[in-house]
Amino acid sequence: MSKTSDRESLAALTLGAMGVVYGDIGTSPLYTMKEVFSPATGVPLDAVHLIGAVSVIFWGLMLVVTLKYVLLILRADNRGEGGIMALTALAANAAGKTPQRRTALLLMGVFGAALFYGDSVITPAISVLSAVEGLEVVTPAFKSYVLPISVAVLIGLFAVQRVGTGLVGKLFGPVILLWFAVLTLTGVAEIIQQPAILAALNPLNGLAFLRAQGWHMFVAVGAIVLAFTGVEALYADMGHFGKRPIQLAWLGLVLPALAINYMGQGALLMRDPAALANPFYRMFPPAWLIPAVVLATLATVIASQAVISGAYSMTKQAVLLGLLPRMQVKYTSAKEIGQIYMPEVNWLLLVSVLLAVVGFGSSSALASAYGIAVTMTMLITTALTFFVVRDGWGYPLPVALAATGVFLALDTLLVVSCSLKFFQGGWFPLVLGLAIFMVMATWRRGRELLIDTIRRDDPDLLPFITALSTDIVHRVPRTAIYAVANPDTVPQALMHNLKHNQVLHERNLILTVVFHDVPWIAFKERVRVTPLVPGFWKVQVNYGFKNKPDIPKALELCQAHGLPVNLFETSYFLSREIVVPTKGAGMAHWREALFAIMSRNAGSVADFFRLPNNCVIELGTRVQI
Repeated sequence: MSKTSDRESLAALTLGAMGVVYGDIGTSPLYTMKEVFSPATGVPLDAVHLIGAVSVIFWGLMLVVTLKYVLLILRADNRGEGGIMALTALAANAAGKTPQRRTALLLMGVFGAALFYGDSVITPAISVLSAVEGLEVVTPAFKSYVLPISVAVLIGLFAVQRVGTGLVGKLFGPVILLWFAVLTLTGVAEIIQQPAILAALNPLNGLAFLRAQGWHMFVAVGAIVLAFTGVEALYADMGHFGKRPIQLAWLGLVLPALAINYMGQGALLMRDPAALANPFYRMFPPAWLIPAVVLATLATVIASQAVISGAYSMTKQAVLLGLLPRMQVKYTSAKEIGQIYMPEVNWLLLVSVLLAVVGFGSSSALASAYGIAVTMTMLITTALTFFVVRDGWGYPLPVALAATGVFLALDTLLVVSCSLKFFQGGWFPLVLGLAIFMVMATWRRGRELLIDTIRRDDPDLLPFITALSTDIVHRVPRTAIYAVANPDTVPQALMHNLKHNQVLHERNLILTVVFHDVPWIAFKERVRVTPLVPGFWKVQVNYGFKNKPDIPKALELCQAHGLPVNLFETSYFLSREIVVPTKGAGMAHWREALFAIMSRNAGSVADFFRLPNNCVIELGTRVQI
């Protein structure tokens, strides 16, 4: 029974991985071949170049996706979690022997994470547009409706995020399974009619294609890279599905389906060059075009959903790691890990996606913007993997270079190729990523300056409470919890309580929450209790960047450390700092002003840590940085 249950669980996870993990890369056939042979690339549309281009796509899938991600990078799990944040933490812990080196690795990873948001904007825009453009194949009269329908689909997609994706998620796998089956069947039908395309399986034809392009090769590769976009999802979603289901889904269905469909499109173009207007939809008989457009739209919505959910998860991790201000996080499922909704992120993404759709106007125009941010993230992932292989796994330098050197060269080629499209739209996701990186860096540096100022201006905690214990201060029953960023100085809320109320609680907990750069912190390591003087304790609550912060639940764990906390007789005192930017040392004045704005608009501490609203007392104080 156990083996049967394991097999059923593996099958369910594999099916789920098809829907969530491979939605993005699985919808690339909608636009890739059309862009490779567009007039902008200058690649001739003949049999030799078709075989060569399809060969490059096939072997690119083998090298970039299969060898690099499926076989190498999926091994670099951080306690079962994947994604660039988890990889950054892994590399920094392994190779960060000096503060400077650790900082450099963290900055590299954070920049890669910021670039992910560029992908989160471009993917829904190009995917949905390319699917709806199939209506133009049905009849040119529908052309004027493509943009409005795409906008309506995207607005609907973002509007339903607030109700959660649990129910829709169950439909993801079967729909994508049908999608890959259709990719395979249509591809096989075309290959049978033009079997000469099977010469693309010979890698020499791919090399000959690249060599024949000369320096123009970079332009062609800049279009071919569209076939690999979405590959980061393999690694990012490892914590949701596990390594084996992702590998089985890729090797068992996704890779064969994609390879067959790209060859099928190449075979179609060999016998009918006029099909270049939209080679994907030209593979279908006229009677099947409308169902094909519906299926493609569903598939692209699923691909977009995966990226949107990834943006929520990435933002939550960034907040917990101190890279972004607190934001509202709604948990939409009691069972599914990672099922969250972040309203601010959702609506900012929607506005950005709609601007991209309306501004670029077509999938071909968006193809110029697509790629540069994704390939830079891929390059950063490979670079971080080198440090994991060398320092984390302890392999000799030649082995580490051999394991990652080829992929570094490939990623560099892809980045350079996509950079040629910078002025045609590639600037859009790059500028977006740089802006988010600057916001993250400003928030991180601003918090450091704020804590340094508090540490400098406020008295040290231990001498203060030691002297306080000898004074005659009126004590009141109940427990007071003072949440602070710096546990070594006196909380502002405590000083205000003494100054204005002239009372001290019988039990006082100096509470600090620390978010570590690991995905999970076990319950046995969740709290640390340190007795100070009679009536005072220092409590540190530890979370990983995947944990769900819940302070009342964490305080229940203090019982095992000899500190029982009655949550019904507890008051939470919070200090809310009002940041006042000043000229001088620290950051540039405009960055200090930006930090002050973010600090004022940060989400509620009580909501973020799930504190009971009727037990919270919030006191404000002005701090100059």
